[in-house]
Amino acid sequence: MILKAILARVYGRVQRVGYRRFILDTAQELGLSGYVKNERDGSVTIFTQGDEIILERFIEMVKSPPQPAYIKSIDIRDVKPRPAIKYFTIKPSPLHEELQEGFGAMQSIFMEYWREFRDFRSEFRDYRQEFRDFREEFRDYREEFRSFVNEFREFARRTDENFKMIMEKYGEISEKLTIILETLVKESRETREMLNETMKLLREALEKLSR
Repeated sequence: MILKAILARVYGRVQRVGYRRFILDTAQELGLSGYVKNERDGSVTIFTQGDEIILERFIEMVKSPPQPAYIKSIDIRDVKPRPAIKYFTIKPSPLHEELQEGFGAMQSIFMEYWREFRDFRSEFRDYRQEFRDFREEFRDYREEFRSFVNEFREFARRTDENFKMIMEKYGEISEKLTIILETLVKESRETREMLNETMKLLREALEKLSR
């Protein structure tokens, strides 16, 4: 593997936001060696070396750090490799600056989470209002449902009354049909008896004539 090295100067919101830790983790993940350090003007210097293809990937990742870090510009130039450097490290600043860096990073991350929480809180308010709207809409449907229930009850009552009236009429009709049938049967029997009597008289009359 041909060792290639670059020196980058990164400008933007890159101090007190955990940017050096991001660079360290990225370089170690890719197997690169070198260092990262803060500069007094608020920028960050990165020296790194390794395979050319991996370096190109590293540069792209350096340009897209997680929030709240923000890259305004970056200057990159090729430099002579330093084979003696075997690992990637953070070059520390004086102790008081490192303390400020640590507290600043925590504050920046906290504020970023706070802004995100505030956005979610606003979104929650929107959902709460939407829930209220749905609740009002549900109340309207509940009133409409009650109207349907009352209408159904009225329909059931009318149907029950109509059914009772039909049964009463059916009873009357059945009774009248029974009387008619009984009358027909009775009249049919009397008619048959009269017919038999007439036939008997006719036979007797014919017998007398034949004599």
